[in-house]
Amino acid sequence: MRRAVFGFEVLRESGMPLTNPWLAGPSPDAVLPQEALEERILNLFSIQNMAVIATINSDGSPAATPVRYYSLGFEIFFTSWNASVKSRNLLRDARVSAGIFAPLVGQASSRGAQLFGTARTLERGDPASDDYWEAFRWQSDHVERGRPPSEPPTDPLTVITPHRILYTEHWLRRTGFAPRQTWRPSA
Repeated sequence: MRRAVFGFEVLRESGMPLTNPWLAGPSPDAVLPQEALEERILNLFSIQNMAVIATINSDGSPAATPVRYYSLGFEIFFTSWNASVKSRNLLRDARVSAGIFAPLVGQASSRGAQLFGTARTLERGDPASDDYWEAFRWQSDHVERGRPPSEPPTDPLTVITPHRILYTEHWLRRTGFAPRQTWRPSA
């Protein structure tokens, strides 16, 4: 049964209004153009700041740790002292996965990314770390912890370079695209 509410047509399934009828039925399977997919991933990275990093313990079991991250392009990075479990795990095995997601209100708002790649640790003073440190907003953290903003952190940076990103956004279904899209770096 259908009826109009504020000029919008409302579909009723099983006596209940279907708020997002485009979520019903099979998912489309159209692939989003690379440029549009990259724009959506970069937007997600820019509007979120927490990721769950999954590393591999020495016994082969997984270890998942939430971190506050920053991004440059498709790489994400965070600070961690070398003695932490995640840093020790990554020094032994650089394979890593990270999950970044937007707050979930319902299926229509489901949006996130799973990064699969490798991690590298850059010590302070390493010239390869300069661009990352410039993008890292450590000053507010220092002030919050009572440290002077004139003294930058000495902890190393961990940079995750993805070789694949699985991007999920159910809103894509509205326009006929699959809700899960796979990104790989251009060759």
